[in-house]
Amino acid sequence: MIATLHRLLAAPETHRQLAELAAGAPASAMLSLRLPLPGAPADWLALLPGEQPWWYRARPQRGEYRLAIGHALQLVSAGPNRFAALDNAFNGVCRDWRRNGPALAFAGFAFDTRNDQPLPNALLAIPGLLLESRDGQCALTLSTTAGRLAQSLDEWPGWLHAKHPADTGEMLPCRAEPLADRAWMARVIAALRDMGRGQFDKVVLSRSRRIESTQAFSARRILARLNAQQPASVVYGHGHGQLAFLGASPERLVGKQGRRIRVDALAGTAWPGSLALAEGKNRHEQSLVVRAICEALAPCCAAAPEVGDLEEHAAGQLRHWRSRIRAQALGETTLFDLLRVLHPTPAVGGFPAAAAQTWLDAHHEKRNGWYSGGFGMLTPEGDGEFSVALRSALLDGCTAELQAGAGIVAGSDPEQELAETEAKFGTLLAALGGTPARHSRCA
Repeated sequence: MIATLHRLLAAPETHRQLAELAAGAPASAMLSLRLPLPGAPADWLALLPGEQPWWYRARPQRGEYRLAIGHALQLVSAGPNRFAALDNAFNGVCRDWRRNGPALAFAGFAFDTRNDQPLPNALLAIPGLLLESRDGQCALTLSTTAGRLAQSLDEWPGWLHAKHPADTGEMLPCRAEPLADRAWMARVIAALRDMGRGQFDKVVLSRSRRIESTQAFSARRILARLNAQQPASVVYGHGHGQLAFLGASPERLVGKQGRRIRVDALAGTAWPGSLALAEGKNRHEQSLVVRAICEALAPCCAAAPEVGDLEEHAAGQLRHWRSRIRAQALGETTLFDLLRVLHPTPAVGGFPAAAAQTWLDAHHEKRNGWYSGGFGMLTPEGDGEFSVALRSALLDGCTAELQAGAGIVAGSDPEQELAETEAKFGTLLAALGGTPARHSRCA
C-alpha cells in the first residue's frame, strides 16, 4: 500500500488537480483533494507514523477506520472561552477552504480548562494526509495551504515511513498500594458526607494507575487490540513521537448533522461479579445524566429534546445504561456551542455541574491528558461528532498512565466504587498486554 500511495502522491494528475484548487487562492487558504484508493487495507494501523503527529478514529463494528498523518494546520486554545476561540478560528479557515469533496478536522480537549500538559488543553488540527475506510470505500485526502503546496508535495512521501516500537516488551510487575486505595475511598466518604448536606447530587471521582514496560509501548498494537476487544466502541488516539493518548469510548458526547443533534446519556456500570445494572444506584445515576443533558440542550434547541428508551449498552466486559437523546438545533447553533453547554456532563463531572466542579477543585481532582474530556472530528460544513474520552491511556515511551472514574451518588458504597474503577482499568490493561487480575490494586 505504501508504494501505491507514493505513486499517487507523485502522479502528474494529482499535482494538476491540486494546482487547480490553488489557482488564485490566498496563500493561507486551505486546499483538500480527495482521491479514491481501491483495494486499500481496512484499519490503516500499519501506517501509523513514528515522527509525525497522528490521529486515529475507528468504529470497528461499522467498518469505519480513519488515520490522519501530519498537520496542515493546527489551532490551540485554553481557558473558559476555549470552545468559542476554536469555533471562531475554524470558521475563518472554512471560509477559504477549497476542496473537491469531503474533508475533516480532528480535535481533542481536556476535562478542565487549565490542564495543558503534556497535551494542549484544546487542539484542533486539519491533517496533511487522511486515510479513510467507510461504507466499503477507501480514500486518501491531501490537505495543505495554497502557499505551502510545493513544500507539502515534497514532504508528504516522507510522512509514510512508519516506525513502530518492537512488540517484544513486557509489562513490569507493579506493587500494591493499599494506602492509595484507602485514600481514594476516603474521598468517596467525604463526597457522600457533603452530598448528604445538600451540596450536590452526584460527583465523579477518578483514579490513576501507572504501568511500566521493558520497552516503549506500541500505540499501533494497543489500538489493534482495542479494535478487536471493543468493536461497539469508538476507538481513538492522538500522538506525536513517543507520546500518545488513546482509548475506547462507549459514549457519544454530541453529534451534529445539519440541525440534527444526537447525544448519549450514559451512566451506571455493571461487570461480571458486580451488582445488577438494574439496582437503584445505577438507575438514579442515569436519571441525573438524562435530566442534566436535556436542561443543557434546551437553550440551543427549537423544541424540547426527545429521550429514547432506556437500554443496556455493552462495552467489552462492562455494561451501562444508555438513553439516546435527539433534538433540533436552532439555526445558528454550532457544534462548539453544543460542546460548551454539554461539557462536562454529569457522567464525568457531577450534578449540578458547578457545585460538583467546585468540590472537585477543592479536593484536588487531577485528570491527565484528555481523559474525560472529548475527542472528535468535524467537517468544514460544521457537522461532526465528539466522544467522551474514556477508557484511556496516556503513553510516554515505556510508561502508560491509565485513569478510571466512578460516579458517586446517594447510596454509593466505597468498596463497590473502587471495584468499578478496577473493572474499568481492565479494558486498557488487557489492551496493554496484561490482565486486571495480574495487575489489580496497583495505582
